Amino acid sequence: MAYNRGVNLSIELDREDDGRWIAEALELPGVMTYGSTREEAISNTERLAIEVIADRIRHGELPPSAFNVSFSVLSEQLAGD
Repeated sequence: MAYNRGVNLSIELDREDDGRWIAEALELPGVMTYGSTREEAISNTERLAIEVIADRIRHGELPPSAFNVSFSVLSEQLAGD
């Protein structure tokens, strides 16, 4: 990821057999959340990604410019596809 102009994160969505949605920020390993709706899963993942980036900035692992974050939602996958 290039940090001179911020961070662009891709969110991948999948729908589980039980109807829950799972969303993952592909560029940040481990940033994955569930939601009962598509929107909730996306929102939860965006919030977690921002928290992870802020923590990394706080600990000097990323420059402050990394806090300029944008998200792109990729196509959705349904369980069994």
